[in-house]
Amino acid sequence: MKRRAVQLSPGTGKPEQIATVLEHEIRSGVLGFGDRLQSENELVQRFSVSRNTVRKGLEELSSRGLITTKVGIGSFVTFDGKPVDDAIGWSRALANAGANAETRTLRLEVIEDADLAALLEIESPFFIAVDRVRTNASDGHAISIERSRLPLSPELEDVPLRGLREGSLHQTLRAAGLIPDHGEEWVGIEMLNAEDAAILGCPLGTPFLRGRRLTRAADDRPIEYVTSLLNPAHFALHMRF
Repeated sequence: MKRRAVQLSPGTGKPEQIATVLEHEIRSGVLGFGDRLQSENELVQRFSVSRNTVRKGLEELSSRGLITTKVGIGSFVTFDGKPVDDAIGWSRALANAGANAETRTLRLEVIEDADLAALLEIESPFFIAVDRVRTNASDGHAISIERSRLPLSPELEDVPLRGLREGSLHQTLRAAGLIPDHGEEWVGIEMLNAEDAAILGCPLGTPFLRGRRLTRAADDRPIEYVTSLLNPAHFALHMRF
């Protein structure tokens, strides 16, 4: 689709203005996930600025987590929805964000993990393991793997037999009276190993965000410890301080 030239207004720096115009097109859906932006030459003509200004604008857009640039190929949209608030549960949050996610349960069983019990400083080494993979329903591309560990308790002892309530771990915990109140989260980068690469349908060694999250009830009781591998095309860390 051919776009008209844009006259940038004075005041804010031109790179920031270029980034803002393109951000609006991405967030409004004019440019969708995986779409290629116009070439640098086309953006130079469109915005009537220098190539260096265009590059700075694309760098700003990349810093906002909206595009990725591949040298010699071009810049592509990596934002495909709204910010995800996982406090309401991953499935619903991803649906609300327009990610069109499809969830598949890989594992739902009781396991013994003495190391995790020691880490969480609880006596019982028994946990309910809930492993799930999420993919895009349209084309099957990988979104995430989440491996949740729930301390085995009377409120949850029948979960391995009857399954998750409405297919949602969030709903299952709330129905059991286990309401997350506070917690901690750690985020890093991990290259996919052979097992996870096969599950996600990605090349071995693909970089994914690795999140570890511990949620606790108001009385500080551990509710869930989850390790997630997140496709950086869908997720980014945004901190305010």
